[in-house]
Amino acid sequence: MLSQPGIVTRPEQPYVAIGRRVTMSNLGSILPPLIPQLFEWIARRGVTASGAPFFRYLTIDMENSLDVEVGVPLAAPASGDTTVHPGVLPAGRYASVIHTGPYDELVAANAALQTWARANGHKWAMTHSSAGEQWVSRLEIYLSDPSVETNSARWQTEIAYLLADDDGARRRV
Repeated sequence: MLSQPGIVTRPEQPYVAIGRRVTMSNLGSILPPLIPQLFEWIARRGVTASGAPFFRYLTIDMENSLDVEVGVPLAAPASGDTTVHPGVLPAGRYASVIHTGPYDELVAANAALQTWARANGHKWAMTHSSAGEQWVSRLEIYLSDPSVETNSARWQTEIAYLLADDDGARRRV
């Protein structure tokens, strides 16, 4: 089930992340285990998380590989180490939708957001390259904790894509 898509304005958001290159076939086995690893890292350093974990898709070539960060938003910027790196999600207008249901439905939920945006004349903050689509900020935010909510039909995930600037210019990747 999807909420009505819409536009939300987000402020800049510091975060920490672990990046990985994955394929569509191994994404589900490689990325989710990094979430507890990040929360353990945050707890060991006394850093304050300020929101739900997310996947940030940086480069997407669906046929080959995807460069993805598994991140956790922070209350304030923090430094990283050899495994965990800091970042900032850019402020701006995002096309957003909330998906309720299992994670294996997220590809269709992303497609629905893309269809809605095209129908409404919205452009993404992304460019094309030989490596694939280069996204400034394309997020899946995991609002439900599967260890708390065990019924996957109730899991909620926000899908949010940064829009190109109002004048149609693409933001730098």
